Amino acid sequence: MNIAFTFKNFEPSDHLKKYARRRFEKLGKFIRHSGRLEMQVGMSVENYRHRIDVTLVSDNLNLSASEKSEDMYATVDLVFDKLAAQVKKHAEKNKDHRRGGANIAVREDIISYADTGSGRERTIVGTDHFTPKPMGIDEAALQLDSLDYDFLVFLNAETERVNVIYRRKNGDFGLIDPTF
Repeated sequence: MNIAFTFKNFEPSDHLKKYARRRFEKLGKFIRHSGRLEMQVGMSVENYRHRIDVTLVSDNLNLSASEKSEDMYATVDLVFDKLAAQVKKHAEKNKDHRRGGANIAVREDIISYADTGSGRERTIVGTDHFTPKPMGIDEAALQLDSLDYDFLVFLNAETERVNVIYRRKNGDFGLIDPTF
């Protein structure tokens, strides 16, 4: 990804440039693009307000975000969060179009408990079939974070194996990568 910075009314530190570049390059991992991917970042200081305007352009994508705060590092984080939300929304929209709308059905009541008098016995009451979407681990974590599910089954693009990423009780993610 090509990132171009412009600065107005202040002289940026090398640390600020490095911090902003590192944050914004993370967005490139979650965007599928076949050609160019360019980002324009305009940083300015007006009185005590630190403002950042970002434009992200690709062959099939055009996103922009703007934020102000009293600290430039906090402003970088705020703009990153806005752009990440837009990228997630774009990815979901494209996923629905590629999938055709209703290829994957989520069932929450697969296992029920039947009372047999001596205790509870688990029975399988239904099954679902779906084709897991190929994606990287970071993309799967981003998608699970944006959804309200406890787990996500996906095809790991690096290993070409089916993996499961799940939400742990402490908020972190766990990954199941079976080997046969």
